[in-house]
Amino acid sequence: MGSAAAPRGLADDLSPFLKRYTDGTYERLNDTPYVPPTLKDPTTGVSSKDVTDVSLLARIFLPEITDLDEKLPILLHFHSGGFMVGSIFSAVDLKYLNALSSETKTLIVAVEYRLAPEHRLPAAYEDSESALKWVFSHAIENTQIAKDPWISTHGDFSKIFIHGDSAGGNIAYNLSMRISSIPLPGNPKISGLIIIHPFFFGSIPFAGEFEGDVKQNLAYRIWSICYPNVPGGIDSPFLNPIAADDASLSAMGCSKLLVAVAEKDALTARAVAYAEKMKKSEFPGNVEIVVSNGEDHCFHVFDPHGENAKILFDKFSEFIHS
Repeated sequence: MGSAAAPRGLADDLSPFLKRYTDGTYERLNDTPYVPPTLKDPTTGVSSKDVTDVSLLARIFLPEITDLDEKLPILLHFHSGGFMVGSIFSAVDLKYLNALSSETKTLIVAVEYRLAPEHRLPAAYEDSESALKWVFSHAIENTQIAKDPWISTHGDFSKIFIHGDSAGGNIAYNLSMRISSIPLPGNPKISGLIIIHPFFFGSIPFAGEFEGDVKQNLAYRIWSICYPNVPGGIDSPFLNPIAADDASLSAMGCSKLLVAVAEKDALTARAVAYAEKMKKSEFPGNVEIVVSNGEDHCFHVFDPHGENAKILFDKFSEFIHS
């Protein structure tokens, strides 16, 4: 008789994202079942639909319009979830992005990027590039890529913004840093970058980040699973923009930057330090910092109709439409 299989033990608890077991398997702790898009959301009036292109999974959100030819700023969005959980097809994101599209009067292209640990970084970064290429393909003639009529009809290609929450903020930031090296169709320009509670980290702590052994910190353990072989580890410029030199920071491929933070969020100090470093760099655009007092990490995603979420969305709208 063969020997019995060894019992599965817990190797690492990465709550609230996932658990890793000694047999090499993972268990996601945030189930995000698919929720279909809505033709017209009863609360916001926003319509949504899915894109299931061969190279792209996304959901598009179109706010109510009065002019059939009205052009709207385009918001390329990346969701939160520690690179490991979350979905733009979930009930949480449907409610959040309906509210965001309505409050900011933007056409949102939300990207369903590949998740770690099945698809470790840079997979999500590669998906962000594919999504940006797809959006810009709508602005040129004779492209062989299937175009979406909402984007072609209502997208204002002179006002394209990259937007992300938490890990999505990290993806958005890194996409903006690589734009000049990405072969994009046409003559693209990114109007601005909006990163909310961005997932940045590093070996030297900022106030409120961590105490004791950095290797025991959740952010360290997440990054070690999601991008285990990246040069520089947790001080890679992909994760720690504070470690980047001023010359590379100033090469960001957009004309202005908004960094949103929450008072109670452990990630706030590093995000503010990054924004301040950008202000002192040779980056030619305007840099804004928005602080949500009394709030914690990604509060606006889970309570998009709350008072402070509306204040935050108003800041986004002002940044986008000014």
